Amino acid sequence: MNKHTQFLAVFKQVLTPQEVEDVTGQTRYVDTATKVTVGLLLDYFVKACYRGWSGFRESARLGPSFDLPKVHHSTLSGKAGEVPYEIFKRIQMLVKKCNRKTRRHLNLSKDLLLIDSTTITAPNSQMSWAPYKKFRGGIKLHVAFSHGQHSLVNVEETIAKHYDAPLGEVLADSDYILMQDRAYGKISRLDQYVHHGQSFVIRLKNNLHLLKPRNLRRPAEGDMKIVRDITCYIGQGKCQSVKRHRVVEFENDRGEVVRVVTDLRKESPGVIAEIYKARWQIEVFFRWIKQHLNVPCLFGTTEKAVYSQLFVALTVYVLLRYVFEGIHRNVPAFAQLTFWEFMQYWRIFNLPLEWQVQFSLLRSQSDFANSSFP
Repeated sequence: MNKHTQFLAVFKQVLTPQEVEDVTGQTRYVDTATKVTVGLLLDYFVKACYRGWSGFRESARLGPSFDLPKVHHSTLSGKAGEVPYEIFKRIQMLVKKCNRKTRRHLNLSKDLLLIDSTTITAPNSQMSWAPYKKFRGGIKLHVAFSHGQHSLVNVEETIAKHYDAPLGEVLADSDYILMQDRAYGKISRLDQYVHHGQSFVIRLKNNLHLLKPRNLRRPAEGDMKIVRDITCYIGQGKCQSVKRHRVVEFENDRGEVVRVVTDLRKESPGVIAEIYKARWQIEVFFRWIKQHLNVPCLFGTTEKAVYSQLFVALTVYVLLRYVFEGIHRNVPAFAQLTFWEFMQYWRIFNLPLEWQVQFSLLRSQSDFANSSFP
């Protein structure tokens, strides 16, 4: 590996300019530009996200130093406000196919699909099309995150005032076990999930009634603080569930009692508690992209520009994670790096020799060098 290998070069190795053109052609947008094309705008977004540039003005100033064509910042801004963000959303959905599977420490028959949302706000002057609070606008990214792959499965975008619950059904996938928080725990939806064979572990709101509880006999599990393991009807009156559901109550690390409902009958209550704890992986993901991929620093003011930037940031995360997982498992223990350390060393072209060697091997593999997407 050349120690000066740039991230953008690797990005283009996975997603070629021709594939970007193909994705653009699948939309109604006609790219008539000869200089600032969709591909060049993507290059600028990728580089700005990866290097932490503060906006179009700084991107235009620093871009030529990183082998990008010289473009005026107003031209970049105008292009970002013109190109449909659906193009970048489709690109993100394509690049995520290079996710790597990792070992499942819970030994479940299916991978966990962690579903949650994150809110990104900006002054009303910058996001007037998405009113949120008195002086702030805001949007939400509703994310389905694979616990086994440490990466994205699906993403939906809405304004910040949109409720989370309806997106839970949109992001559901019967190939996974859903892990959702209280905002998604609609009683009628639990019955539907059971009817359609969708496995789930969902936290219940504290004020929901549990009717006709019946204790399940389970063996003791060491230090696991299981309070109750029952089957019951959930809710009351017109809002009562039709089916009996399994509810597990346990204490979290702060001593608070957490109630989750699940269709998993063979798993022990301790495993159910561990599944819920795995939900924090998506919180770590949200914190990571906000801290390290320039997400809170929005460049544009239009809906197209804002969502385009965010979907490119998610694309960059997927590719960074792919490269990291591909190298990390083959590097000796004494040379291990965290995901954050890997990104920082690569950003300044200073990866340790052991990582450079494995990086070169990864780039030469057919599943990387010849990546193609339908």
